[in-house]
Amino acid sequence: MLQTIRHLVLAALIVALGSAARAADTFAVDPVHSSVSFMTSHAGISYIHGRFNDFSGKFVIDLADPAKSSFALSIKIESVDTNNKKRDDHLCAPDYFNAKQFPTMTFQSTQVKPVDDGYDVTGDLTLHGVTKPVTFNLKGGKLAEFPKGTQRVGFVTTPVIKRSEFGVSAGIPAVGDEVHINIGVEAVKE
Repeated sequence: MLQTIRHLVLAALIVALGSAARAADTFAVDPVHSSVSFMTSHAGISYIHGRFNDFSGKFVIDLADPAKSSFALSIKIESVDTNNKKRDDHLCAPDYFNAKQFPTMTFQSTQVKPVDDGYDVTGDLTLHGVTKPVTFNLKGGKLAEFPKGTQRVGFVTTPVIKRSEFGVSAGIPAVGDEVHINIGVEAVKE
């Protein structure tokens, strides 16, 4: 009887340790089902919209201890697309993004806090060679299986940054300083 109890305790411990080891899952951003777009004021009368077509990222989601989760995103500056090649080329030039010297914009989380409907995420945003801490709300986190056998997680966020704080001041005030960012991502479990 004692040996049976030991076996049950050992089996329970193995299951518990196995569950703990699997509590954190890594997800890779699926660019086909994701988007990174932005808009900024033009002459104070309308907005210019754009997007980035080339980006990647990884999320580590720890459901047992959400503070151990992490989020990273990398965006290739040369993939900027405002539906106007001349404007896109100008945005990649030295007076705006300077894509040759600073080819990527990155975000790496440093703190994750669970909140209703998602997470408050603080991290380092690097743009134009300047790194600044930012905090934004990620809504979502629902897990889904699509297609069968593929686990996905999705998030949306709409932060606003001031580009002048990252050394991108060309055209202000005719081109707005505040940039409204819209990120919607799906990520696939690795």
